[in-house]
Amino acid sequence: MTNRISDRKLEHLLTCEHYDVQFKNKKSGFDDIDFIHHGLPDIDMEKIDLSTKEFGKKLDIPLFITAITGGHPKTATINKDLAIVAENEKIGLGLGSQRAAIENPELEYTYNIARENAPSTILIGNIGASQVEYASKAVEILDADILAIHLNPLQEAIQPEGEVDSIGVADSIEKIVDSVDVPVMVKETGSGISAENAKLLESKNINFIDLAGAGGTSWAGVETYRLKDKYLGELFWDWGIPTAVSTVELSNSVNIPIISSGGIRSGLDAAKAIALGADAVGMALPFLKNVAVGEDALIKLIQNFKQSLKLAMFLVGASNINELKKSNLVIKGETWMWLNERGFNTKKYTRRNII
Repeated sequence: MTNRISDRKLEHLLTCEHYDVQFKNKKSGFDDIDFIHHGLPDIDMEKIDLSTKEFGKKLDIPLFITAITGGHPKTATINKDLAIVAENEKIGLGLGSQRAAIENPELEYTYNIARENAPSTILIGNIGASQVEYASKAVEILDADILAIHLNPLQEAIQPEGEVDSIGVADSIEKIVDSVDVPVMVKETGSGISAENAKLLESKNINFIDLAGAGGTSWAGVETYRLKDKYLGELFWDWGIPTAVSTVELSNSVNIPIISSGGIRSGLDAAKAIALGADAVGMALPFLKNVAVGEDALIKLIQNFKQSLKLAMFLVGASNINELKKSNLVIKGETWMWLNERGFNTKKYTRRNII
């Protein structure tokens, strides 16, 4: 069983690296978000503060490399390279599911290599919602600052080895929270989280949510490449709540820090997510694609992110992340329609700075 899990992790990684696994017809929703331009910003762009402390340690920019990989010998180098960049740039790093290493200790190094190379930045461990007995070991292996519990019912339902008994999953999450001494994050894997689910999670005392909405990597799509019968994978490829929609739903429904991920591709996307209520953003696929190219490509990716986030903040007159959250924007198109049908007031974002 453990070898099959390990091989599957590598198969997922190679599929993401070499095939088009992004959503086909559903967008993240950030194209429907327009900032109100501030022609009199009255700030020095070079002094804009991009840092955040919402997640327990200071990050120089509100960016996480979200759960990528681990659990196979060939993934150790990837985690090492990402950890080095995360440490140097002071951004957060999430690791993939740790089940393979917990069941086979010989694979632990594919995860703890991250802490060896990122001694001070935020590292996020990762287990499934039903794996209560794995929680403490997952934290120990990684010396994790935060433990993520991943939700992936769509992926499990599509993959031939999937586990589809989700009875009692919310209670299992609560048990994990009670069993570890670090903050706990719940993260989706590409289908988003609704306001209703977020409120339930908040009642289970979780500390953070990574909503991981639709518009980035489709894990139904990833699994489709592994299937002989591709009917279900093709049919559900675009399933999920768009990231921008999920960001609004959660920021208006819970009082815990939120990571907006799923189709974030630039600092401008990040600025929009934060203005909608996120505390930070996450990217996975862009880092995976660039880590294969080399360290210079990773650094360029982060520098482009910084520059575009800073420029967006300058153009709305925001000197720090808290001010960005108060900037004015307009929500239009399918995102507007979705949110209005769900009963969320989109007008509140258009005139926040007008007395």
